[in-house]
Amino acid sequence: MALDETLRTILVCPQDRGPLLYVGESLYNPRLRRKYRIDDGIPVLLIDEAVAVDDDEHRRLLSAVGQSPEN
Repeated sequence: MALDETLRTILVCPQDRGPLLYVGESLYNPRLRRKYRIDDGIPVLLIDEAVAVDDDEHRRLLSAVGQSPEN
């Protein structure tokens, strides 16, 4: 299920209040390397529920949305 475009434009990371990238069925914060799941079209933006992302996954997620990893 796709996430509504309007909703995507207003969602921010609950931890640093920065923008999130929509990647597949998750939202990703590349600054903190934290990934938030989406359940049945509803983003689960709870800090305790976020998943830490390693370097390989970080590069994969950024390339999926057409961005280059800075480091």
